[in-house]
Amino acid sequence: MSYIADNVRAILAELPPGVELAAAVKTRTATEIAEAAAAGIRIAGENYVQEAEAHHAAVSADLKWHLIGHLQQNKVKKAVRLFDMIETLDSPSLARAIEHECAAIGKVMPVLIEVNSGREPQKSGVLPEHTETLAKEISQLPHLKLVGLMTMGTATGDARPAFRETRRLFETLQRLHLPHSDIRQLSMGMSNSYREAIEEGANLVRLGTLLFGERTE
Repeated sequence: MSYIADNVRAILAELPPGVELAAAVKTRTATEIAEAAAAGIRIAGENYVQEAEAHHAAVSADLKWHLIGHLQQNKVKKAVRLFDMIETLDSPSLARAIEHECAAIGKVMPVLIEVNSGREPQKSGVLPEHTETLAKEISQLPHLKLVGLMTMGTATGDARPAFRETRRLFETLQRLHLPHSDIRQLSMGMSNSYREAIEEGANLVRLGTLLFGERTE
């Protein structure tokens, strides 16, 4: 599967300085993930806690593991032990659940607020107008460290307006200087939109298909 290594190297060479690449590893095998890591991937993005658990056991590469899929509250206990960052925090109740489980193990979890900047009803994420309020609530939780925002963009059409809205919110949060926060990560853009996302300010992109090829399931 040398094409994976070739794809990873090509994308890494293309990305501007300061832009990180997360490999979206949903449905991928441990062998595929290991090959991507050997080619230079440092962040693995997981959609599901259960799949992440299996990958952790099977992949020995030195990776940072990010949760990039929706987190159900009944999976929080496992999630805080598995992940180095949760990119999809979207409610006060989920924030409190993460705080509780992190406090139990003495861990501070870096988190991103997921913003539904495209206002699509089928997607998770907090609406733009509620983002600042959620950020202020998170900043009161000592075992969470708010480090930025994430958005999925829009499923169809031009994603730029959603990316611009998310960047605007990102810059607003930076100016607030909230406690327990370091607003520096703007996670936007996938295989079909990462170039536009970078142009709109993303410094973390989440790519799957461009690295691994089309999923077969």
